[in-house]
Amino acid sequence: MKIAVYGKGGIGKSTTSCNISIALARRGKRVLQIGCDPKHDSTFTLTGFLIPTIIDTLQSKDYHYEDVWPEDVIYKGYGGVDCVEAGGPPAGAGCGGYVVGETVKLLKELNAFYEYDIILFDVLGDVVCGGFAAPLNYADYCIIITDNGFDASFAANRIAASVREKARTHPLRLAGLVGNRTSKRDLINKYVEACPMPILEVLPLIEDIRVSRVKGKTLFEMVESQPSLNYVCEFYLNIADQILSQPEGIVPKEVPDRELFSLLSDFYLNPTNENEREKKNQENLTNFTII
Repeated sequence: MKIAVYGKGGIGKSTTSCNISIALARRGKRVLQIGCDPKHDSTFTLTGFLIPTIIDTLQSKDYHYEDVWPEDVIYKGYGGVDCVEAGGPPAGAGCGGYVVGETVKLLKELNAFYEYDIILFDVLGDVVCGGFAAPLNYADYCIIITDNGFDASFAANRIAASVREKARTHPLRLAGLVGNRTSKRDLINKYVEACPMPILEVLPLIEDIRVSRVKGKTLFEMVESQPSLNYVCEFYLNIADQILSQPEGIVPKEVPDRELFSLLSDFYLNPTNENEREKKNQENLTNFTII
């Protein structure tokens, strides 16, 4: 099974991807995570360092694929997850889609692409061109990482449009949304009403999730010294279980941009009765505290 993880830049895709990869490994699966960002830091919390990229390795071998060995590009990460970083072209030059293609080509040459139960592509940012959508050519499922914010919903909608487009010619389906580090889900629910899709999980607003990135550790590794975080790992295990159930998935129908803008703007400018009640309750609580 091959999974492509997308979402707005800075939303927490890599942190989420690494924890999902370990959760899948904990379920007994052989997992390879492929970072598809020129920053080549997707697997940082799995390995604890920035591993050499496929492109760096190929350049050092003058693109002689026959001179590259699996150990040159595949690194062992925490929890038994194997890690690859595709890398990218120099800033302002080349195409990220080409790099993803070269990565898959090399892994096939090494007979590694089909040796895993799960291959997870961690893809940078929004889908702004065909190059960014390249991992969808190889994926069975797409997972969108979002939060309860305006911009993340816009990015999710564009990714949904890409999934719909790729599904015309590829056996690709959207597995669903994962809300990351959010105390609310009302805007997520609003978007899903307009563009129906499954919500796999909504991760609570926990500072340790963000801090794990800085520490270079996954939540599963942090639990070894902080058992109180074990409940957070259960969220990722739940996502893994849903993926392993091989859901039917959907071909989403994105919301037109102007319609989505109006919908999201209306959400903020004209809050629902539920939002107003919550605001009123907070005001009452503040007044009570002052008294």
